[in-house]
Amino acid sequence: MTQNDRPNLLIFMTDQQRGDTVYPYRRAYTPNLDKFAKEGLVFSRTYCPSPHCCPSRATFFSGLYPSEHGVWNNVRVGNALSRGLKKGVRLFSEDLKEAGYRMYFSGKWHVSATENPDERGWDVSLLTTPKSDIIKEDGDWHEFDLAKNSWDKFRELAQNPVNTIRGEGQILRPGYSDFNQYGLNEEPFRDIEVVEDAINIIHNRENSDEPWCQYIGTLGPHDPYFVPKRFLDMYDINDIELPISFEDDMSDKPALYRRTRDRFDQLTEREHKESLRHYLAFCSYEDYLFGEVLKALEEKGEASNTVVIYTSDHGDYAGDHGLWCKGLPSFSTNYHIPALMRWPKGIKNPGRCEESFVSLADFAPTFLELAGVPIQRKYAGESLVPFMMDEKPKKWRDEIYTQTNGNELYGIQRSVLTNEWKFVWNGFDYDELYDLKNDPHEMKNLAFYKEYQDVIQDMSAKMWRFAYEQRDVCLNHYIMTALAAYGPSYAFRDEM
Repeated sequence: MTQNDRPNLLIFMTDQQRGDTVYPYRRAYTPNLDKFAKEGLVFSRTYCPSPHCCPSRATFFSGLYPSEHGVWNNVRVGNALSRGLKKGVRLFSEDLKEAGYRMYFSGKWHVSATENPDERGWDVSLLTTPKSDIIKEDGDWHEFDLAKNSWDKFRELAQNPVNTIRGEGQILRPGYSDFNQYGLNEEPFRDIEVVEDAINIIHNRENSDEPWCQYIGTLGPHDPYFVPKRFLDMYDINDIELPISFEDDMSDKPALYRRTRDRFDQLTEREHKESLRHYLAFCSYEDYLFGEVLKALEEKGEASNTVVIYTSDHGDYAGDHGLWCKGLPSFSTNYHIPALMRWPKGIKNPGRCEESFVSLADFAPTFLELAGVPIQRKYAGESLVPFMMDEKPKKWRDEIYTQTNGNELYGIQRSVLTNEWKFVWNGFDYDELYDLKNDPHEMKNLAFYKEYQDVIQDMSAKMWRFAYEQRDVCLNHYIMTALAAYGPSYAFRDEM
């Protein structure tokens, strides 16, 4: 690929959007993405590695899993396990900058609390997440007054009368602020400001032989689901159906799952439907914003040789198993994300829907191959370029793996997903096994049944092998912590 052939890259990343809200599932009304899908390529089974923003975003930018990039949780929480990337981890943005790409950044970062995107190759126009407020002194990171500020807020909260009457869509939380799950907001999370900033960059970008990469990070459709009225009006509450798994009492699943759901049980069935209505409307709003970006790209005359990617960092339960938002319960809808791509000049036979397992870790090596940058380091992901050329890679994954140590309320958890089975190892509770052929909604946990032990052994071997390859350290011989039914040595069973 010559210098002049290198495509531009435009990344539109939402926050907390489920994979089934876009084509080919079309659970939400997304006319721009529907048209976009027909002009490009859809990866309909794309998954993130972690159920939280920072670990997944770090994977997107680095092509590595948390065990390698070092971001295990959201980096700005009070008891974060890590504040930023491991030393030596390099992001695709640095490679592209070095290769001559002009780099533009608008919106959400949330990869590190100690670095901003401009320290990783980006020219930052608008940053909606806080800039680095943790400084280094004598070799240690210091968070000034973090605990004090948190306790001051609770002291202030204590001066207010305790609310005992629940309002529409409200969840009462004694000792905490009450949570309003949905409502109206004409400009939620400043997303319109982010998109307007990005469009301004597109319109005012000087023509040049140098290719460019532009990142646009919105915060919707993240909870709470507050949306512009005209998008909410696209959905009739009478047409909203709660998911099949909504009635799951989760009695055969970890107790933490049930405790996580308890607060949502305050909502009536109608309020659950309203929550879903607002969430889907939020997805439609993001579709509208994306359409405005595409329109600007066309007006600028840059659409033909620009690879445009629409994706998200993680999903949302959206009522599955009675849950909302995202967290440790390892249901696949929390990990399944959108991934759509268009490149008029390059994608062969557009309009295709690829059903192979794709990871958020695959994008970094994809961008480097498209940019003609030699890949000289190990990635957890693989380039998606063969799929773009309508070619099947000689070897592609048959499983998807996840890694999380939890977020604030920590819990060691790893999972393996295949076409037939889903196995979840919970270091904090009993494990889960789901027969996806007969139970796609993950309702019945088979991990307790003796007749499925061979399956659990096989899935455990896959899980530990992946852990070994990704230098995961969630293993210990100590009697009180070595709780897996089949331990790490199963990673090497096939070597015997």
